Amino acid sequence: MAVDSKAKKPEWLKIKLTTGDNYKEIKEMMRSKTLHTVCEEAKCPNIYECWANRTATFMILGDICTRACRFCAVKTGLPTELDLQEPERVAEAAAQMNLQHAVITSVARDDLKDGGASIFAATVKAVRERLPLCSVEVLIPDFMGEESSLRIVMDAKPDILNHNIETVERMSNRVRAKAKYKRSLQLLQRAKAMNPNIPTKSSIMLGVGEEWNEIIQAMEDLRAVDCNIMTIGQYLQPTKQHLDVVRFYPPEEFAVLKEEGMKRGFSHVESGPFVRSSYHAHEQVQSAQQHQ
Repeated sequence: MAVDSKAKKPEWLKIKLTTGDNYKEIKEMMRSKTLHTVCEEAKCPNIYECWANRTATFMILGDICTRACRFCAVKTGLPTELDLQEPERVAEAAAQMNLQHAVITSVARDDLKDGGASIFAATVKAVRERLPLCSVEVLIPDFMGEESSLRIVMDAKPDILNHNIETVERMSNRVRAKAKYKRSLQLLQRAKAMNPNIPTKSSIMLGVGEEWNEIIQAMEDLRAVDCNIMTIGQYLQPTKQHLDVVRFYPPEEFAVLKEEGMKRGFSHVESGPFVRSSYHAHEQVQSAQQHQ
């Protein structure tokens, strides 16, 4: 596969900005409840579309991450925040938005004994109490491989357990901090062993130097641990201090990768330049339920 060093952003990556009433209302609500969203912290390109459609991915456990992955715009350092009332505020916001599908993620909190797993579980419970018909997806860190932390989350019975491998195996150590490719696969495998009825999900981003055959291998690695849903998107450099984009993949290649994923048995593959882990998440949970 040919690569373009420090490639220029192509036409298909231009974003239409939509900052209507829904966007402004959600932004004000998040500030009033002192909540964080990965939409803002990670500089997600879909924030305008998703917020205009009244969907958001809540980021719990503060906005300072204990890791410094070379692709991620979230702040890094030593966190001081642990707010035990945060699950209730997330649930209040979800109810105010009248969500049908809530996505809960977090920064990595390697400073906490359980990695923040108990706050994840409490947030799932709080959202369910306020919105019994709302499905809940959790996008979790690897908890440094601690099986007990994963069990805390799985015992809360989220509708989808999401953990991202982020990139192909060869690039993992360069792209991620502390996280390990095989440990991520092991987490997904353990989650399915703990509760086979909960669909699992993972994501990779393209454009950091991977080869086509490595992308296909990542698909097969995920299917080998019975991962049900895969999302594939284009890496966009958040600042000049982060990894350079090696290549921009055209929409046609994302379409081919969607076909390759579906041929390998995923219940749903979301693949496109702007796709992120939580993009169209409500559609993914429906596909997973129908597949089951």
